[in-house]
Amino acid sequence: MPDFKSLGISESIVNKLRSYGVAAATPIQEKAIPFIMGGKDVIAQAQTGTGKTFAFILPILEKINPLDDHVQALIVTPTRELALQITDEFEKLTRDLAGVDVLAVYGGQDVDKQLKKLKKNVQIVVGTPGRLLDHIGRGTVQLSQVSFLVLDEADQMLHIGFLNEVEDIIKETPKTRQTMLFSATMPEEIRTLANKHMRKPEYIQVEKTQGPADNVKLIAIHTIDRAKQGTLIQLVETHRPYLAVIFCRTKRRVSKLYEVLKSHKFLCDELHGDLSQSKREQVMKRFRDGEIQLLIATDVAARGLDVEGVTHVFNYDIPQDAESFIHRIGRTGRAGTKGVAITFYSSDDRQTLDMIEKELNIVIQKQNMGNTASNERSKKEPTKEKHNQKRIKGEKQTSGVRKEGKPKFSGGKSKTNQSKQTPSSQEGGRRQRNSNSTTAKRRRSK
Repeated sequence: MPDFKSLGISESIVNKLRSYGVAAATPIQEKAIPFIMGGKDVIAQAQTGTGKTFAFILPILEKINPLDDHVQALIVTPTRELALQITDEFEKLTRDLAGVDVLAVYGGQDVDKQLKKLKKNVQIVVGTPGRLLDHIGRGTVQLSQVSFLVLDEADQMLHIGFLNEVEDIIKETPKTRQTMLFSATMPEEIRTLANKHMRKPEYIQVEKTQGPADNVKLIAIHTIDRAKQGTLIQLVETHRPYLAVIFCRTKRRVSKLYEVLKSHKFLCDELHGDLSQSKREQVMKRFRDGEIQLLIATDVAARGLDVEGVTHVFNYDIPQDAESFIHRIGRTGRAGTKGVAITFYSSDDRQTLDMIEKELNIVIQKQNMGNTASNERSKKEPTKEKHNQKRIKGEKQTSGVRKEGKPKFSGGKSKTNQSKQTPSSQEGGRRQRNSNSTTAKRRRSK
């Protein structure tokens, strides 16, 4: 892989990237950055986790003029989470750049706060279609001098139904702008949009076969629905993930599983569409900071969620199609690190699992945890007693394990813990336990 300096990125930004553990360009960055630096419109198709964000952030930072006090770059995203993450990446690289200000605009946030920031001559705006149109209608965002327009996760904006809003936003920008479109898939509607609003774009495609990354180990575990909770707890204690995302089919199932895991003293939280924006931001900050280890989420978090240190993804409910499968498991194995993706499936789910394997041309390793209905009935009490004994034994052997730390990540590594603890050496999910209470429960069970 080439370094960023050879692609035309300045030494000051290259040094900042290295301080975050990013030294070499990914294939999508290697192909896209020279075209963007050369002023070309670009259509880039690559699956999630390939480094698409830096492919447009770095050239924009090189070409933006800090002395111009109008909006020069507009990045349109389908979700609030993705808007915040892109803004965060911009801010990391612009902390020492005088005169370059970045603002995220999205629904659910105090409009007055956004208005105050917009009055400070922001050069880069990252936002969702609905809130951008709101500001355009108010006259608080002027896009008539935009030089760079980025449509990120364009296929997801189509899926959500934002395509008309995106068209309205594009009409507010000058035709002389440079346009970049990034998408994991390329439906006909997106091609039509590109043909209408882009000028002889360069088409870039990385990893044509939309399969999982080679560095992510795939496992499928046969179970039944009422045995999933016990199976998940057993797997978390066995695999000991550093950070993990657990995907459920509905918001109700997310909340139910969250309450179960919380009652077992796991460091966890939930993320779904019913939460307020401030609550969602709080949850994501805690997850990034390592204050929680397990994030239980609906597919709202599958797109754009980019957190360093996610070692495991659990598909508690099987995704309904191959594309959802790819976007879910793309939360781990980021930037070439190793990851594990475990999918639960029942006998009724086997057809869906076979379809995913066929479409992606992969074979997922199958395992059976022994959680059949008959085993569950016949071994319920002995298993519970054995599990309690194992928990107590584990507490005695690992009493020195950190239970409430805040690991800080730099390039996917914890400064405080990676040298002493690897994900595989951490105790059973870093559970918070009260040994007196556990012992008392054991005595009562006898």
